[in-house]
Amino acid sequence: MEHIVIIGNGIAGITAARNIRKKSDKKITIISAESKYFFSRTALMYVFMGHMKFEQTQPYEDWFWEKNNLELIQDKVTSVDFAERKLELASGKFLNYDKLILATGSKPNKFGWPGQDSKGVTGLYSKQDLERVEELANTTKEAVVVGGGLIGIELVEMLLTRGIKVSFLVREKSFWNGVLPPEESEMINKHIREHGANLRLGTNLKEIHTDSSGRVKEVELEDGEIIPCQFVGLTVGVSPNIDFLKDSGLELDRGILVNRKLETSEPNVYAIGDCAQQREAVGMRRPIEAVWYTGKIMGEAVAKTICDKPTEYAPGVWFNSAKFFDIEYQTYGWVWANPKEYENQFYWEDQSGKKSFRLSYHKKTGEILGVLLHGMRGRHEVFESWLNQKKSIEYVLEHLEDFHFDPEFYKKHQKEIIKKYNRENGTQIQLKKFSWDRILPKIKGAWSWLPR
Repeated sequence: MEHIVIIGNGIAGITAARNIRKKSDKKITIISAESKYFFSRTALMYVFMGHMKFEQTQPYEDWFWEKNNLELIQDKVTSVDFAERKLELASGKFLNYDKLILATGSKPNKFGWPGQDSKGVTGLYSKQDLERVEELANTTKEAVVVGGGLIGIELVEMLLTRGIKVSFLVREKSFWNGVLPPEESEMINKHIREHGANLRLGTNLKEIHTDSSGRVKEVELEDGEIIPCQFVGLTVGVSPNIDFLKDSGLELDRGILVNRKLETSEPNVYAIGDCAQQREAVGMRRPIEAVWYTGKIMGEAVAKTICDKPTEYAPGVWFNSAKFFDIEYQTYGWVWANPKEYENQFYWEDQSGKKSFRLSYHKKTGEILGVLLHGMRGRHEVFESWLNQKKSIEYVLEHLEDFHFDPEFYKKHQKEIIKKYNRENGTQIQLKKFSWDRILPKIKGAWSWLPR
């Protein structure tokens, strides 16, 4: 019987395992040093804040794995012999495979700051990181979080819920301004400060100082300023977790190099999820995509290939979502922080400064290119269909009721949005009433991306 070994039990690896099992009776072994059972990594912050228990982040019961003949090994792979198709584990054991799927995920970045490995310094990526944050929070009055991305703002929110004073160090001149246009970035700057964080923009960490016990006592900034703290969160991005492969002969760059079928340079070896790097990026996407849903799509694709239906990775329309405290963020298609030469953008912001709507469209054709929402919700499947059909900005604005997906008692803003566009562009666009007949064909099968 063919033996499939998967290193990593995140969304990519587990999706691959489940889909291979649906299609075959192959022997499947899943190895993970982090945890025995698959859990939702994006839910870690809610465990810390008391909204859920850790076991509730595990979508499958413990019996699920044995019932579906999926062998789980909690151990660490220290080396791979591709010629012999053999793995060496930290426990000293060896394991052979017929086909290997590398789904090793990411590891938090560190940039060589003095003191970065001291007691009281942690990232927020793994189950073990969550446990460290929990332990340290009990003896922390002042914290510093370094890095202005999505994980950084999550950690700031977590610590603030425990009454901890937080300084948030962001290297850029405005929060996440490589992704967010200036207006939205400034909106989030204000929101972070309103929630009590000491947001320090344009600020760089120089060194982490410790006390006589080796625990963090303060950080020093590049300008010499000292900030007292007992906790430092390093959230300056992630990189592929591939250190154990560096002398293996496998072709690597920043990640494990793969083709569209997710095949590596070694026969019968595949890489998926955060650790995989496309040799040629898909469209305008980055070669490495550390995003939940792309890992899932890769897992589905590689399962088909292994089960004798060669399939290319095809992630479709770019989308992403997050939450900045209580302001939700959604984006579909491409809305650049600095518009491209061919791109026009229309922007509307509510008087509250908590909601915004931005449409990107082609200057010459009017074809819609993307949407960016803050404090509002839109139907994914509707906007994706508009992008695929190359609808015009006028069509999109007329049918905003079809896209709108806020809860029942939320205030609607579609008429305000259209009024502003008409005023700025001399048009007379009218909002059409919502129609199930228009959107039902679009939402058919829309939940197929959810885990089963």
